[in-house]
Amino acid sequence: MKLVFAGTPEVAVPALDALIASGRHEVAAVVTRPDAPAGRGRRLVASPVAERAEEAGIEVLKPAKPRDPGFLARLREIAPDCCPVVAYGALLPRVALDVPARGWVNLHFSLLPAWRGAAPVQHALMAGDEITGASTFLIEEGLDSGPVYGTVTETVRPTDTSGDLLTRLAFAGAGLLAATMDGIEDGSLEAVPQPAEGVTLAPKITVEDARVDWTAPALRVDLVVRGCTPAPGAWTTFRGERLKLVQAVPLPDRSDLAPGQLAAGKNNVYVGTGSHAVELLWVQAQGKKPMRAADWARGARITEGERVGD
Repeated sequence: MKLVFAGTPEVAVPALDALIASGRHEVAAVVTRPDAPAGRGRRLVASPVAERAEEAGIEVLKPAKPRDPGFLARLREIAPDCCPVVAYGALLPRVALDVPARGWVNLHFSLLPAWRGAAPVQHALMAGDEITGASTFLIEEGLDSGPVYGTVTETVRPTDTSGDLLTRLAFAGAGLLAATMDGIEDGSLEAVPQPAEGVTLAPKITVEDARVDWTAPALRVDLVVRGCTPAPGAWTTFRGERLKLVQAVPLPDRSDLAPGQLAAGKNNVYVGTGSHAVELLWVQAQGKKPMRAADWARGARITEGERVGD
């Protein structure tokens, strides 16, 4: 089939690579978000997908909005059979959805109908899911509600951050998307409607969602820290300033600290929760780089009875 691939961030690059490498389909063009300011200089930088497409000599389209007349005209000229999508980052209007004969097929990083929305991996981790995965589905105008072509499953590991899990899903999902394109082309795959039961939503995680509640059990604190790493970053407050929590582990054998109470030793920093304590391993103070929590505590000269989160 002739394909137009739509995607933007680094997590979409493995799928683009898989389609280019398959040799079975022609990736005629790539659609991605416009260049965005990045770094301290805030200079405009192309998306990871745009950079990869340019390396491969593939035409890159960067519409401000996917309903732009110029973009739609070019899409019709290319006349793709199908448009695979991975984390493109903009809603596709009906006028664009109608262009490819086989539709737009999205790779979504959850086992639909669970975790429909912008942050499925973060929500799966924060909910304590033991199994997650990726799905390919035919895009409709509803939110991730279209019929599903295929899925792959992935076990959530005890120390996974959302970044770790998303990286594995990006590569597993790349193979799924390539296989889905093959199955659509040869007619061996048929999209199956999603069940009405089991729908959960995964809206974008806000900074406030990432604030740690020390009255919650240690397991909940652990899930929030891992689910919000690397972005937006779990955090608390210390002496009136924000403290990012990069890595923490529950300690079931210590329960002598009140919620938010700090205890700093020579090589360890502990915080009380609503159940047992957690040990802070890595933190990032405001305006500083990430550092070992013990180094941070020595520099801060934590006194007995001090707390986080007040």
